[in-house]
Amino acid sequence: MSGFIFSEKPIRIDRGEGVYLYDTNGNEYLDFGASYACTPAGHCHPEVVDATTTQLEELCYVQASYPHAARTALYERLADVGPVDVDNVWLCNSGTEANEAALKFARHATGRSKIVATKRGFHGRTMGSLAATWKDKYKQGFGPLAGGVEFVEYGDSEAMAEAIDEDTAAVILEPLQGEGGINPVPKGYLQSVRVETATSGAALILDEIQTGLGRTGELWAAEKYDVVPDVLTTAKGLANGLPMGATLCRDWIAEDAGNHGSTFSGGPVVSAAAGATLDVIERESLPSHAADVGGYLRGEIESRLGDDVRDVRGHGLMIGIEVKRGSNRLLRDLAIDHGVLALPAGRTVLRLLPPLTVEREHADEFLEALEAVIA
Repeated sequence: MSGFIFSEKPIRIDRGEGVYLYDTNGNEYLDFGASYACTPAGHCHPEVVDATTTQLEELCYVQASYPHAARTALYERLADVGPVDVDNVWLCNSGTEANEAALKFARHATGRSKIVATKRGFHGRTMGSLAATWKDKYKQGFGPLAGGVEFVEYGDSEAMAEAIDEDTAAVILEPLQGEGGINPVPKGYLQSVRVETATSGAALILDEIQTGLGRTGELWAAEKYDVVPDVLTTAKGLANGLPMGATLCRDWIAEDAGNHGSTFSGGPVVSAAAGATLDVIERESLPSHAADVGGYLRGEIESRLGDDVRDVRGHGLMIGIEVKRGSNRLLRDLAIDHGVLALPAGRTVLRLLPPLTVEREHADEFLEALEAVIA
């Protein structure tokens, strides 16, 4: 048998439907991780499946230099739902590629090289995005990485203002840190960063790979803070599980973005899936639904388990539960003993990123399992 790179979990998944996954033995799992937020419409949503299979039967692939209806429609749709004036779209295959493009575009448009990023931030595993990712464990053995990156404390407006100078091409940050522990920004922080970048002529890149598409209770987390970036990146759930990412940017970035491309940029099949996913998110009002169910879930965790956990934080259906012992043991017990899947965000934080279609009864099902494993 040939080797593999990913470490595998002891659950062999066979199929999925809605908010549930099923293994090869027929066991059911409530999916409160959605494979890192990749299925906002739930597993195998009929509308997404139909759009994908219909397109697959008509044309599997044509390169982006040839106009195609599904890709063109997605360009227009993303431009329409993106933040105001952030309406130029480049499509790719993943979040790290979207961030790579954002960093390249910013450097080319400004003629500068310095990138300011935040401690505990995570932006991907390719060489440029990895350079802007803070934690050393992701970087070990891969150096030297792309240079010119300075890290500052997340949420510290004064440190950010001091770091931004005439050499700064861009600031890249998450409006709510995911991998770093589900860390919300302090009030006023994003607005202050927006002012500093605009004053210096640097680009503000908001990494909404995980926070976007309704997860935090708004279509984009930036809307919570009334901040419009120069560049916004999205991926994860954009095509409800198929590989798709996008970099949205203002005119001044797009007009001098330089020479960048990708063979598989916005293939017809993934474009059709992404268009259908956006339709579902909008028609089913999933951002407001995420705000409702997420608020209920956070409140119930605090009332039922307040003395047994250190903290509950996040927005919408992007929730971090800081526990008093290691998260890996709790995650294993949730999965094996109770059929509930969740994720870590560091050694002591349980990360909840369920499909945005979960209902309160699913939240109660999760809560009963969590109470049992913590007890």
